[in-house]
Amino acid sequence: MTDIREYFILPADELSERIRRAKKEKNTVLLVHNYQRLEIQALADFLGDSLGLAREATRTDAEKIVFCGVDFMAETAKILNPEKKVFLPDRRANCPMAAMIDASALKEAKKKYPDATVVTYVNSTAEVKALSDICCTSSNAVMVVRSLGDRQILFTPDRNLALYCQEQTGADVIPWEGHCYVHDNFTVDDVINGKKEHPGALLIAHPECRMEVLNKADLVASTSGMVNYVRDHQDEIREHGVIIGTEIGLVEQIDQDNPDVPVFPLASTAVCATMKLTTLAKVAWCIENETNEIILDDEIRKQAYNAVKRMLEIG
Repeated sequence: MTDIREYFILPADELSERIRRAKKEKNTVLLVHNYQRLEIQALADFLGDSLGLAREATRTDAEKIVFCGVDFMAETAKILNPEKKVFLPDRRANCPMAAMIDASALKEAKKKYPDATVVTYVNSTAEVKALSDICCTSSNAVMVVRSLGDRQILFTPDRNLALYCQEQTGADVIPWEGHCYVHDNFTVDDVINGKKEHPGALLIAHPECRMEVLNKADLVASTSGMVNYVRDHQDEIREHGVIIGTEIGLVEQIDQDNPDVPVFPLASTAVCATMKLTTLAKVAWCIENETNEIILDDEIRKQAYNAVKRMLEIG
């Protein structure tokens, strides 16, 4: 195995070319989340949100998957593709929200609410998914909750997404006290200041934000929803622009892809540190050396598959 330090001294164009070449030689697909660095996004075979990438993971004919995101995303790809090798360029790239719940804590909660249906955000470990009835993403969470009718729902691990689903559906939702630190840090003052600084701009906020922020947004949308809205409504928003309330990686992507639309971040400090751990050097090293393979216990994978499969069947 080549020492990763040898990659750190290579120029970006050489790393990019080595990644492109290695993908072909090793029959590897590169799945990239919207929050990744732009230079990583540029090399993606598929670029998108958690739901879109989960679907692409099931469609690819490639023998290997390299997931440029955080650990739960690579685990989800492995859950859906047990026969494929799945890799994560940096094993430290975890999701702080996913760490806010573990299997033992969920088991205790299920004892406390024995009649509740467990809906788990895909931002979670395989072990937690395995104990859940169905998973969801930010783009289909409301649809998933509605599909369950009048059942009591234990929603893990994102409190803000849980409360948003409750507000949208009227369901009896018990929220887990987890959160995404990036979205949870957005405040009403950020909204007030953003609208003052960019009068007339449309504010689109991610449903992982607090309800007081979502209540002041013009539109609530997942990352893919934000991308699609700006792309499809350029004539309407070109004059005053759009304020994007999510991680800065997506703001940069939307700005790059829509040069005629003024695009502003709700907060320039909205950075997911673990998403940014992935670099060109690490991706090249990972693909060429097949390092950081995701290995899951087969029984846990099978149980988690049921919850993820139900999510994909709903939409």
